[in-house]
Amino acid sequence: MAFVTAAPPAVIERLAQPRHLIVTLYGLRGLDGRQAGRWFSVAALVRLLADLGIDEAAVRSSVSRLKRRGMLIAEKVGGAAGYALSEPAEHLLDEGDQRIFALPRPSVRDGWILAVFSVPESERDRRHTLRTQLSRLGFGTVSPGVWIAPAHLRTSATDLVARLELTPYVEFFSADYLNDADLTSKIGQWWDMERLHDSYADFLAGSQPVWRRWARRRTATDQEAFADYVPILTQWRRLPYLDPGLPAQVLPADWNGAKAAELFGTIRERLEKPARRHLETTVSLQGEPWSARPTRS
Repeated sequence: MAFVTAAPPAVIERLAQPRHLIVTLYGLRGLDGRQAGRWFSVAALVRLLADLGIDEAAVRSSVSRLKRRGMLIAEKVGGAAGYALSEPAEHLLDEGDQRIFALPRPSVRDGWILAVFSVPESERDRRHTLRTQLSRLGFGTVSPGVWIAPAHLRTSATDLVARLELTPYVEFFSADYLNDADLTSKIGQWWDMERLHDSYADFLAGSQPVWRRWARRRTATDQEAFADYVPILTQWRRLPYLDPGLPAQVLPADWNGAKAAELFGTIRERLEKPARRHLETTVSLQGEPWSARPTRS
């Protein structure tokens, strides 16, 4: 299996900021669907981030920032201080898991969805939010008020607009591309494919050395798996959001996204279970009292 290398191995460490690592921990723990998995004591977060080379001051500063942004809510469980995911953050992570671990690759025959909108100048802040969120969801720009995405994003797009309370300003249409022009060239106009290609190359460059080490290992500790897997998962989490999941027919033959997805899947298969075991063991050692009723502040 050949991989494209276009960045130094340190790219993973450079991109993995403490607040991003913290969000990854909440996502990793919530994979089993347990409600308790969306709360951490402060002590557990400090201990887990220490295993990733982050000091306590940086952890507490990052938690405070996430709280200000509405991602985390302070809760006490059995007298232990900690933080739970807010409801919007839970929704974001649950929705994200569907893309992070199984980004679809539809066919051109599946069609497209168009979002046509006109938000008044008096509400330009909400217009900016709409554009930002559509882009994050995977939409490309045909023109300032006409955005396009693969048809499989229809439900996610309509749900997004409803949550933003912008439904009166947005019309959705199902569409087929009927022009004779090469669709692949149009894709390059509507989405920044070069940037996405390079982002996948960065992921490959940072993750390859990690996988090479693990491919040679016969035994390793859960803590070692945790220390390697969480930064890789943290970088990977952002890539499927940048990638709209375009049909394979319109992607270049040397598309880094396919290579990156294959590598991530291989790493995940080897490291996720021991990484989660280390997480749960560390949490247990902090004595988190799950039977108590949480108290929010």
